[in-house]
Amino acid sequence: MLVKQVSIFLENRPGTLDEALKILKDANINMEGLALADTSEFGVMRIIVDKPDEAKQAMKSAGYTSIVNEVIAVELQPEVGYLAGVVKKISSAGVNIEYMYAAPSKDSAAKMIIKTDDAEKAQEALK
Repeated sequence: MLVKQVSIFLENRPGTLDEALKILKDANINMEGLALADTSEFGVMRIIVDKPDEAKQAMKSAGYTSIVNEVIAVELQPEVGYLAGVVKKISSAGVNIEYMYAAPSKDSAAKMIIKTDDAEKAQEALK
């Protein structure tokens, strides 16, 4: 399933993550998945939320740079090799996986969030 992900660029200093999460909380944004990556000067917080466009606007209003893009959310089955099969289908379609991270789910199995260079083509390969 294609979902919207919000990527927020954060200065790499103490308190920045706390500030960003407070902005989302104050905007009544529910976070469903999160991944953090960093460099020496900045970090990227990638989130799956219930209201991605509102999250982007809240962050913009607070002075943060963010983008919204499409990623694939794949429900993981509790089977040995399941994720390997998902990755094989995507790569066999000639689609590059740029990064991925897991997102918990209270209603079903965990989801793997997958960012590719062609989300629609990858989604089609998984059907």
